[in-house]
Amino acid sequence: MVRPRRRGAVVRGRSIAGRLSIGLVCLLFANLSVAISLAQAPDAPPTVSVAKPVVKNVIEHDDYTGRFNAIDFVEVRARVTGYLDKINFRDGAFVKKGDLLFVIDQRPYQALFDQAKAAQASAQARVAFSQSDLERAQSLTRTGNITEQTTDQRRQTAQTAQADLDNTTAALKQAALNLEFTEVRAQVSGKISQRLVTEGNIVVADQTRLTTIVSLDPIYFSFTVDEHSFLNYQKVLDIGMASKGEHKDPSVMIALTGENKPSHPGTLDFVDNNVDSATGSILLRATVRNEDSQIKPGLFGIVSMPASEPYRGILIPDEAIATNQDKRLVYVVSDDGTASAREIVVGSKIDGYRVVSSGLKGDETIVINGLTRVRPGAKVTPQKKDLPAARS
Repeated sequence: MVRPRRRGAVVRGRSIAGRLSIGLVCLLFANLSVAISLAQAPDAPPTVSVAKPVVKNVIEHDDYTGRFNAIDFVEVRARVTGYLDKINFRDGAFVKKGDLLFVIDQRPYQALFDQAKAAQASAQARVAFSQSDLERAQSLTRTGNITEQTTDQRRQTAQTAQADLDNTTAALKQAALNLEFTEVRAQVSGKISQRLVTEGNIVVADQTRLTTIVSLDPIYFSFTVDEHSFLNYQKVLDIGMASKGEHKDPSVMIALTGENKPSHPGTLDFVDNNVDSATGSILLRATVRNEDSQIKPGLFGIVSMPASEPYRGILIPDEAIATNQDKRLVYVVSDDGTASAREIVVGSKIDGYRVVSSGLKGDETIVINGLTRVRPGAKVTPQKKDLPAARS
């Protein structure tokens, strides 16, 4: 009675295992069929961003590095020797032309002035006496009461007295000038540096430097350009050709270090009279307004020079340009979504875009994002975008 029960258990176990084996085989066939169907299905066209180039009137610019320098720069020195008595300015302040800066001890020069003034008064008295004495001699000569020789002697005395007066007058002017020079005044308006000599020290005429003054508004910006570019600027901007007053000085824009784009306007008002034979470059200079005194002499900057006449430009983003060795390519997308490579020649950068010198007409639809997913002759899924007229 026990064995039949055991055989039934074995039969039931085998039937369960069989059903599991059949299910696994069916599942494997289903996965295999799905894999085969996926392998046979074609890939979907990649999605890329496309846009038409920006077309507008543009002017090409060249960039040059230069340096700002002051229009007026003065080293303040004493014109007379003496001990420094007073300092009448604050270091780093703005001063105006004529402001009193330093005072040298005036007492010795005041004494010399008074002495010269007294000598002049004495000479004036001698002149007055000798002149009246000469007039009396001339009157007596006409009546025969005095000899001609005596009259000539009195005339010589009068002339000598006049010469002495002229000499003392010149000495008085020199004494007055030296007394005036004890007050050292600003020769130009601008920003003054720190004092280089303190009160109580002796200063030597024309040797001791007391401080410096630089003008800040306006300020110069000087830079050099190569001779090839200069010849182009002569045609485009008419620089270095006509004398001043016969044409309007061209405008330029200058960027300080760290600025993303030029923001300081200037006027190109000087071109040097020769090209440096050693470097093949020529010096140009622009005058820049500096009302807030933000720009200091000695700072570097980048000037943007107009390098062409206005023309119809085709502009595209840099990220839309692919490279193939020394070639520059863009992918043009047709109406049916087929992408084809187009070789282009690029120029300078304007308003955040790259100028296309040749290769595009401006009405094409090009890939601007997703270049790595594009293959020539293959189709893409375009997503159209509109490019702004300018971008930072």
